[in-house]
Amino acid sequence: MNNGFYKIQHLFLFLLLLVCAAPVRAQRLLTLEEAIATALLNNYQIQLSKNDSTIASIDYSYRNMVFLPSVNGNAGLTNTNNSQKQTLADGTQRKSSNLRSNNIQANVSLNWVLFDGLKMFATRDKAAALLEAGSYTIKEQIVNTIAAVIANYYAIARSKQQIEATDVQIKLNEERAKLAQNKLDIGTGAKPDVLQSKVDLNSQKSLRMQQEVQVAQLKEQLAQAMNSQISGAAFDIPDTIPLNYDLALGNILDGIEQNNPSLQLARARIQIAQYALKESKAGLYPTLSFNSMYNFTRTENKKVINPFSTLFNQSHGYNYGLTAVIPIFNQLSARRDIRQSQWGLKMEELNYDNQRSLINLNVLNSYKNYDQQKRALKLEEENIELAKENVDIVFQTYKLGMATLVQLREAQLSMAQAFDRLIEARYNTKLSETELMRLKGAILK
Repeated sequence: MNNGFYKIQHLFLFLLLLVCAAPVRAQRLLTLEEAIATALLNNYQIQLSKNDSTIASIDYSYRNMVFLPSVNGNAGLTNTNNSQKQTLADGTQRKSSNLRSNNIQANVSLNWVLFDGLKMFATRDKAAALLEAGSYTIKEQIVNTIAAVIANYYAIARSKQQIEATDVQIKLNEERAKLAQNKLDIGTGAKPDVLQSKVDLNSQKSLRMQQEVQVAQLKEQLAQAMNSQISGAAFDIPDTIPLNYDLALGNILDGIEQNNPSLQLARARIQIAQYALKESKAGLYPTLSFNSMYNFTRTENKKVINPFSTLFNQSHGYNYGLTAVIPIFNQLSARRDIRQSQWGLKMEELNYDNQRSLINLNVLNSYKNYDQQKRALKLEEENIELAKENVDIVFQTYKLGMATLVQLREAQLSMAQAFDRLIEARYNTKLSETELMRLKGAILK
């Protein structure tokens, strides 16, 4: 009976371990390329931008329709049933009821604008400019999405590095607490040293738990940015942050006006405004159209009151000609439209100049930050080695009773701060590098 109980208990514990270990084994390594690809596939903002571009592409596919005529057909059937009374000049009166007739009318009309002040050409070219602007809008959203994913991805790596740094502190505090307890047991230590060591150890363990929560939150945030069905607990990422130390300001500025999607979009809007101005100027010119119509009419009277009236009448034929509409006075609406279009064009040109100025400023500031972070990273890499060596020396002297707990805690605090600055410098260098590539428009490569 007891053996069976123990077997069941062992089996339950084994299954419990499998369940607990399943999430860990289910985790897979998520690469940056995969995270970016998933985000670009599922991101809501990109999908909305693509929908806007699709609408523009539909208009573009019909752009040459403005040169074709419009053809319309009309048809109608009318049935009547009247009563009629007539008095003629000689005094004769005629009166009849139930005078029924039916009338069929049909026509096909054609209107072909031959000249409208070249407005149709401007409308066609504006459709192409709108399509181009839509592609730049998508590119801008893609670039921003990639930059956001990179920042989120390496924020997780930064937090994991912080956990590793905290683990170093936990290990040191465990050894320190054990050493303080041993000293106390043999009569060479003090109770406050033991208590303080345990307090510091618990503080580091609490910090580690907070950092683990932060990693989990950042993973969920990355999953949301990818708009993926998987949760943050289902994947893991490396704790490394690769850096590019070879970015040069001249290379970033070279070709930035041709590659930056914001500037490309601003230039496309200038073209759209130019075509809108041409459309407005067309209102000053006459419009010449070719018109043609084919008519068919058929009338059948079942009964007439006048003997000279027709019982049946049918006619058909076509006509054609030219129509010219010459604007003489239209409340100056054409000139108003022209002035509004001119101001719209000027605003787009000012917007482009403003965008270019802001982007150049952002490039200069980002590069200064990138250069400063590289130098800070190099300095912190030296500092962390010094801090590690200092902690090792003070810890060994503390073991020999030649250093106080305060000195050891200060050395540990100095190393913890050095770790924080080093990790932050790595992450900030990556952010500034990403921002430079975003501004150049080369983050897609």
